Amino acid sequence: MLTQEAIRSLAEDWYKKLDVHVPMVEVLPLLADAELEMVFPEVTIYGHAGFEGWFQRVIRIFFDEVHTVKSVESQINGDTATSKVVVQWEASVWNAPEPFSKRIKCDAFQTWEVKLNDAGKVIITKYIVDGLEYHEGSATL
Repeated sequence: MLTQEAIRSLAEDWYKKLDVHVPMVEVLPLLADAELEMVFPEVTIYGHAGFEGWFQRVIRIFFDEVHTVKSVESQINGDTATSKVVVQWEASVWNAPEPFSKRIKCDAFQTWEVKLNDAGKVIITKYIVDGLEYHEGSATL
């Protein structure tokens, strides 16, 4: 059964894995494949292959990441749900040949669509970054 708690748990697990740049094999089970659509500020990707390209790029750009889930509000409809997720994201980025890295700190407002897979686990089918709200003094993308 799909519950608010299961969706929140998915969000927390997702961001914990992103923070430590886990291997792809640990992230892919959280995502649908054929129906996956992910809309980021810089690109829209589809399926596991699209996610892999995006993931491999961003783990080489951002470091010292910390994601803090601030809220997850879901409208559940049977085995699917639409969730509004707010996460505080902090990351460092270094752009060569600059002498120092920069720190990004912002709240990311997102809309997720999730469902139960055949094994009864909650997975992401659609992930949209609706907007970023930078904290005072933050670097920007």
